[in-house]
Amino acid sequence: MRAGSPSPRSRFKISIFLSYPKPCNSQQETFVEALCDYLDDRGFVPRTLGVTDYDMDAPMKAIRRLMLESNALITIAFRRTYIERAIGNYLTDLPDRSAYVITDQWLTSPWSHIEPAMAFQLGLPILILRERGVIADGILEKGFLGTYMPEFDTSTPVDKYLDSPEWHDLLWKWEGQTRKVVETKGDPPKLY
Repeated sequence: MRAGSPSPRSRFKISIFLSYPKPCNSQQETFVEALCDYLDDRGFVPRTLGVTDYDMDAPMKAIRRLMLESNALITIAFRRTYIERAIGNYLTDLPDRSAYVITDQWLTSPWSHIEPAMAFQLGLPILILRERGVIADGILEKGFLGTYMPEFDTSTPVDKYLDSPEWHDLLWKWEGQTRKVVETKGDPPKLY
């Protein structure tokens, strides 16, 4: 088999977009590796710009191109920036707004918001996994996309999470939606 061609085993797998910030510790790295292995065993090929796929275009164009080739998206919102103490709505002078304190919280990468929003606009099934401690704002707010958003903890063994009933229920729903996308992508457009 020539280099770069898909293996016979992966030829019939379903392409999905896997979005995550570059891991900054070994637990995050282990989480990504275990999730990729799990997805591979389930018949999916996780694709990530800059990891499995490369493009010379501007990132937004390259991401869109890769998403159009994908059938669903999983985003892992890893911890990125630690906030020891901050003040939200600082110096507000509006009567319906008040300042609030944020302590011992994390921000994730902006791409953990951008890429799911792009997938939503394309109508792709989306599953967002948020690392414990990451602030649930923007697209990471519970219920924002209408689906349950699980929180995981990298300090516990990843296999324990991937064997949990929560994970199996979520993946079952997402997998069903994804397989439906694969099935309907080949259908001709309907006129009525």
